[in-house]
Amino acid sequence: MSTRLLSGEAVGPRSARTAPPTERPTWAEVDLDAITANAAALKAHAVAPALMAVVKADGYGHGLVPAARAVLAGGADWLAVALVEEGRALRAAGIDAPILVMTEPPPHAAGALLAARLTPAVYTHAFLTALERAAETTPTGSVGVHVKLDTGMRRVGVPQADWEDALTRVRDAHGLSLEGLWSHHAVADEPDHPFIAHQTVEFDRGVELARRLGTKPAITHLANSAATLHLPDSHHDMVRPGLALYGLEPTEGLAKALDLRPALALYSSLSLVKELEAGEGVSYGLTWASRDPTVLGTVPAGYADGVARALGNVGEAVVHEQRVHIAGRVCMDQFCVDLGRGSRAGVGDEVCLIGRQGDAVVTADDWAGWLGTINYEIVCGVGARVPRTYVGAVA
Repeated sequence: MSTRLLSGEAVGPRSARTAPPTERPTWAEVDLDAITANAAALKAHAVAPALMAVVKADGYGHGLVPAARAVLAGGADWLAVALVEEGRALRAAGIDAPILVMTEPPPHAAGALLAARLTPAVYTHAFLTALERAAETTPTGSVGVHVKLDTGMRRVGVPQADWEDALTRVRDAHGLSLEGLWSHHAVADEPDHPFIAHQTVEFDRGVELARRLGTKPAITHLANSAATLHLPDSHHDMVRPGLALYGLEPTEGLAKALDLRPALALYSSLSLVKELEAGEGVSYGLTWASRDPTVLGTVPAGYADGVARALGNVGEAVVHEQRVHIAGRVCMDQFCVDLGRGSRAGVGDEVCLIGRQGDAVVTADDWAGWLGTINYEIVCGVGARVPRTYVGAVA
């Protein structure tokens, strides 16, 4: 058997699209106008008057600061992150909007959280105590906190048996005030699940308890993306979408009326093209072999970039507006595609991994289906070494 090289050194991406921002011919393109439009559509759809935009995890892989600016341009009233470091990065970028840190950091980080003018979520005695101490040196004199109630998801939050004690402690704490009360849906992406009603009732019970204790919160929020889309009774004072801001659905069909626009596309370009004879194996383990003579293309992206190893032999990409199969195992930095016998593709031609090329489309949902996971994991998994280009008015 012999393998014949059809083209050698890369000459750069042949595409009408903007060239990658670095020497590496693999990049993600983020449409900030889409994020802005999605935020505006979600806020208009919501019964609640306010919207908290979740931009944690580097804006779900879209870029923390650009995503935050885009959702604020779309009318978001609050931002939400998971880490103090994320909130601090937003402040360093000049963003002044209120920011909720949804996960308690270790107690020793309470001072850093308040110093960055971030709003803490509270659900443990230890962190509440640390906040009370840290608040003594806060120039504002009072720190608004958002107490998270566990209404049945059991991940984090004040256990139901401790609600009265926790709310009373916040009410009586020096330098703290109950600004918000919140919880999180476990199954809002399953519209007919009976547990939705259970959590809604439990959260309403928590809100009423806070009022009876004289700690009426200014803001109550429960609705994630799925609930924002189809559970108006759970919208309360503010909705809290994440995934939907980026144009992705938590469950297929939930956002049909809103026409949300996916904001992230992932591209590369062929770095090598060669002919294969029938029966030749490809990549580690030789798990794929050509049945007939074909043309093989090498793509300079791999599992270190978020192209999961498990996409080998099951995933697809788009080249010359045609879907092509991933051939063999995905490696750390590269993978191969079967371009088909007689393909005229050459080095530098664009490879669309997520997004649109002509009439051919590959989506994050496609990847999730091939991998047996969710679209959240796909976009969050696009690695930090993949450069981002930004298009849109707020870019």
